[in-house]
Amino acid sequence: MRPPVPPLPPGVPAVPPHRRSGRLGLGIVGAGRVGPVLGLALAGAGHALVGVSAVSAASRQRAEAMLPGVPILDVPTLVERSELVLLAVPDAELPALVAGLAATGTWQPGQIVLHTAPGFGVDVLRPAAEAGAIPLAVHPAVEFTGTSLDLSRLAESYFAVTAPAAVLPIAQALVVEMGGEPIVVAEQDRPAYAEAIATATAFSRSIVDQSTDILRSIGVENPGSFLSSLVRSAVDNALTRAGATTPLEVEVMEALHDDDPDAADPGDDGRGWYLRGE
Repeated sequence: MRPPVPPLPPGVPAVPPHRRSGRLGLGIVGAGRVGPVLGLALAGAGHALVGVSAVSAASRQRAEAMLPGVPILDVPTLVERSELVLLAVPDAELPALVAGLAATGTWQPGQIVLHTAPGFGVDVLRPAAEAGAIPLAVHPAVEFTGTSLDLSRLAESYFAVTAPAAVLPIAQALVVEMGGEPIVVAEQDRPAYAEAIATATAFSRSIVDQSTDILRSIGVENPGSFLSSLVRSAVDNALTRAGATTPLEVEVMEALHDDDPDAADPGDDGRGWYLRGE
């Protein structure tokens, strides 16, 4: 018999009863920077937090801070009690974890299994799928801090989703519930997708570190703050050239429209595309 589900942690909004028809018992495997944040986002959409697994002292502290009152369980127990299992573990650990749980007969028919590793599609979940589980690969294109700050960032982010066609709507619906926008990435394209994410993240961090070190060496105080506007504007301009629309452009468009409400926006097709950069 499943134990009582603990109340939502402080700060997670309650969901009206009419939105709870699809409520699932959610188990979070991995208490790194990603798992607790996505767990909070799904809890805010009405899903019930069954528990979280956390092994190291740091992960246990993060779980207790981000998910107060949520039980810390061992992985087999957590999976057995959950209808939706969120696997937020490093890429290198994912295959052995999925296969190990299959070998012990832990996966259950009809259970949704969602992993967040950018480099894998759903093939890595084949052992779970063979046991009757529903495999989903969902990766948010966000660099996580592991704090509640990430929740607001999810609302303006895209998620790469990969799933069998029959269950793809489930993955897309979960992304929307977390506040993001789903983009379908084919199974064979996941390695290239992961490379793009890693390149953007590593180069951004490296360039900022190198530039701040140079400024610090010539006596500039708070070099991070000094570069903030420059780096943000440079990235926004680069994204614009790549076909994206930045928050600054949205503000400019809105300001122009406010000045002349009758003026037609030549780039507006009536769908508000610039809000998402389609």
